[in-house]
Amino acid sequence: MNRNDLRRVDLNLLIVFETLMHERSVTRAAEKLFLGQPAISAALSRLRSLFDDPLFVRTGRSMEPTARAGEIFALLSPALDSISTAVSRATDFEPATSKAVFRIGLSDDVEFALLPPLLRRLRGEAPGVVLVVRRANYLLMPGLLASGEISVGVAYTDDLPANAKRKVLRRSRSKLLRADSVPGALSVDDFCARPHALVSYAGDLSGFVDGELEKIERKRNVVLAVPQFNGLATLLAGTDIVATVPDYTATALTAAGGLRAEELPIDIQPFELHMAWRGAQDNDPAERWLRSRIQMFCGDPDSLE
Repeated sequence: MNRNDLRRVDLNLLIVFETLMHERSVTRAAEKLFLGQPAISAALSRLRSLFDDPLFVRTGRSMEPTARAGEIFALLSPALDSISTAVSRATDFEPATSKAVFRIGLSDDVEFALLPPLLRRLRGEAPGVVLVVRRANYLLMPGLLASGEISVGVAYTDDLPANAKRKVLRRSRSKLLRADSVPGALSVDDFCARPHALVSYAGDLSGFVDGELEKIERKRNVVLAVPQFNGLATLLAGTDIVATVPDYTATALTAAGGLRAEELPIDIQPFELHMAWRGAQDNDPAERWLRSRIQMFCGDPDSLE
């Protein structure tokens, strides 16, 4: 096919194909693209004709791509990224008048502790923009970025899509939260003897603290696991339960009183909080503005020295 032949190709069909590759479902692709299922089915029929291949084969409730679909996707995805970048570079961004919709992924600790000051700044500079927040962690972030469900995310991250970019926002230390009035810091023995609360998205009863305790042949007693930080202060109030949380989360939780934060009695290395974003939107003026505000109000340059 030469460049002139591209005139008969509807770019929207390629967007549908990419979405189907991510979602493996006509229903979910329709929801993602805000289209009806008949429209997605019609687009898939045209795609099959265009590429002379079934592209997707139904297996149970899922649609599995053919080998040809995998080859097309490997070539198409970076091409669509390049088109998106070319178009975005031609568009100026004016925060004060923009009606842009930003879709971001945040881990629960970031949403609880760092989103409020970020939101206040965004509202002050760009009162017309819309912020859609998705819950993200190191397991969910790669898929959300790859599918385009979010353009940028803030969390601890591990593996990321090949075209994603990442930078360290801050290096954070863990703090011990307690609501009791017993004076003095907890010793290692006290720490292990106390009941512990754990914030776990997946409902786990162990975390990185337990790994560090194993190194010194100690254990703690986890009596509560909750999926989010919001409400943790209320749960600890009036009890002897303690919790280990990131320092920025401790600051937010202790601000209202009733809790105090102190250093842990065991040595735990700082962890990195990352900002990750889609490479296709690296030069998008609106996304660059958003990332600059995230860095300004979620980052901590002093911690990176």
